[in-house]
Amino acid sequence: MISTAIRVARVGSAAELAAAALMMLGFPCLMLAALLPSVYAFVVAAAVTYLADHFLHRKGSYLINRLSKVRAGLSIRFLIRQLLLILLLARMSLADNLVFYAAVACFIAFYGLQAPHGALVTLIRNRRRMPVATRNIDLKSRIRVPDAPPRGLLHRSAEKMLHLDLFAVAGLLVSAALDDAFVGFVGAGITVALGCLYVAVLLPYVRGRRIPPKAETVLAAVDDWLAAHKPETVLYFSGSKDSAYQVNMWLETMEQLETRPLIILRERAILNNLAPTTVPVICVPGGVHLMNLDLSTVRVALYAANVGKNIHLLRVPTMKHVFIGHGDSDKLASVNPYSKVYDEVWTAGRAGRDRYAIADVGVRDEDIVEVGRPQLAPIATWQGGPEGPRAGAADGRVPTVLYAPTWEGWDGNPGNTSIVLAGENIVRKLVEADPPVRVLYKPHPFTGTVSAQAGAAHRRVTALVEKAAAGRAADPRFTTDTAAQERARAELARIEARLAELAGAGGDKGDEAEATRDGIVDVERHREIAGLRAEWNAAYWNSFPEYEHRVITGAEPRLYDCFNVSDAMVSDISSVVSDFIASGKPYAVTDSGELGAEEFKRQNTAVRAATILSNGAAELGGLLDAVRDPSADPLAADRKELKQYLLGPDEPTSIDQFNAAVADLARKAETRNVGQQSRVGAASIDPAEAAELTTALPAQRSTSAGDTDDVNAV
Repeated sequence: MISTAIRVARVGSAAELAAAALMMLGFPCLMLAALLPSVYAFVVAAAVTYLADHFLHRKGSYLINRLSKVRAGLSIRFLIRQLLLILLLARMSLADNLVFYAAVACFIAFYGLQAPHGALVTLIRNRRRMPVATRNIDLKSRIRVPDAPPRGLLHRSAEKMLHLDLFAVAGLLVSAALDDAFVGFVGAGITVALGCLYVAVLLPYVRGRRIPPKAETVLAAVDDWLAAHKPETVLYFSGSKDSAYQVNMWLETMEQLETRPLIILRERAILNNLAPTTVPVICVPGGVHLMNLDLSTVRVALYAANVGKNIHLLRVPTMKHVFIGHGDSDKLASVNPYSKVYDEVWTAGRAGRDRYAIADVGVRDEDIVEVGRPQLAPIATWQGGPEGPRAGAADGRVPTVLYAPTWEGWDGNPGNTSIVLAGENIVRKLVEADPPVRVLYKPHPFTGTVSAQAGAAHRRVTALVEKAAAGRAADPRFTTDTAAQERARAELARIEARLAELAGAGGDKGDEAEATRDGIVDVERHREIAGLRAEWNAAYWNSFPEYEHRVITGAEPRLYDCFNVSDAMVSDISSVVSDFIASGKPYAVTDSGELGAEEFKRQNTAVRAATILSNGAAELGGLLDAVRDPSADPLAADRKELKQYLLGPDEPTSIDQFNAAVADLARKAETRNVGQQSRVGAASIDPAEAAELTTALPAQRSTSAGDTDDVNAV
């Protein structure tokens, strides 16, 4: 019941739900206390509403936003509480007392201060919003960007301003209880004085040297940097904040380019969600500003998504434009007709080329280049387990099987995920397998967000895995080196402490102007964090027994880390399957929509070398046989062939192929630009020279046979 209420209310926890309920009930209790009248009941109800409201704001609860939509926003809630306090004073026969008039005057003055306060906060934020936000670009030496106001002044400023009424409310309640007007006057005076002080403190930040330079100055400084840096390859991206992963997956590839890279983003939300990188980044929300940037040295532009704002860069003829996408799959997005606007389309392997040929959407075969998937480099084709013999696998280990179902999707299609119809069957057969295997269950983070059935199935699968893990821990057949695990856990704690220290030293800045001024990555720190994350991953897997079943949620360990410690995987139709194919290991895919094995393979290229499971998971034994005895694996050759078809050859490496494709296209762009300059130069010579040049050039092709005859006659 509670979980259902949490899902319906869209709150993050039972504590949030309780706080919301208390706040909603608190206001009717306030009215009742005012009508009785009862000062002490009013104090209790007011305290509950204050604390519940503050808790929900601190948690960033979704309900706070919803209340604003139904005209019960923050200011209204405070105003209602103050009006009910006025009602309480009136009901206590204090309407003719000076404290009553003091209360009315105080709250009117206090609300009069809300307008200048809100205007100043908005003005400061707007003036500190840069026309172009950057990372890893030195603008400090080119323009002066002043420090931001103290975070305490602007962070949740409306809530802080409104809470200054606490002094007046407390003073007036004490006056009502003790029949002493003095405390009420003092409280009201403090509230109004602090409100005036808050407004006064904000005033200096909207004038003089405390505001950033104008847009023209900032854009000129960025152009100066571009002229000095001379970027050659640009990764361009536009999208919603939830699509930041599509550009994040290319950051490591951009860092490995052999040309000078640059990342151009179009939305501030994407910049705020961008993963750490050493590549220079420019966020240009305005289309006009982007089109006026000096990108004359750029020769190759890479596009990770097909969006309307791409046109702002596609219009530049001096660079070649390439669609690289954000993953190959059999989805319709992989053959979008929009792709024909680019000079080239880069795919991982032959499968991408064939998809465009079959779709017949106007992308020419000669414009498609196979470059592999550089992002898959961390996936190892084999990573041996911890030392020590284990029963069950050909090499003596307990083999590990990863179950990584995707989520239910938005359309209710039963074929989207196996978790609802097959999840329990799959996990039950795995945990009961003999010889034994270890199960890693890593669900999609969106599982259960749309379908209650999927959420319930996820909880049942989690319970199955945890119960099996407890049973195995008590099984005398399984032994472990507890001392080694203690050392690994201590190492984990050390690494996490150092990562937290480095994260704090990074100086996370909420102010856009300061982040642009100071947002230059410390390369040594960046490398240390990367090294620590690798150490963390090794320590994590060593911190518990190699045979222990595990439910893995959250960002760490990453999916690819789970691939590397697994001997096989069970999943659904998604990019997870395409990525796992890079490992060359056995895998199974569930036909949850019950299309039948042959039709399922026909519709989905990535499952052509998979063990196809029905919802009953009866075929799972074939996958486990392949894990235990690789020499008897009937699909090994098919997986090798499919891997090359989907992802391209292992040699040369994907990053080498990618760099070669960038270099080749850059040469084409340069050739085009030189030719264009020659034609412009030819147009500027005198008529006699132009006539001589014309005779040396081939005649323009005619559009009709008659026109051709005329040209030949001349």
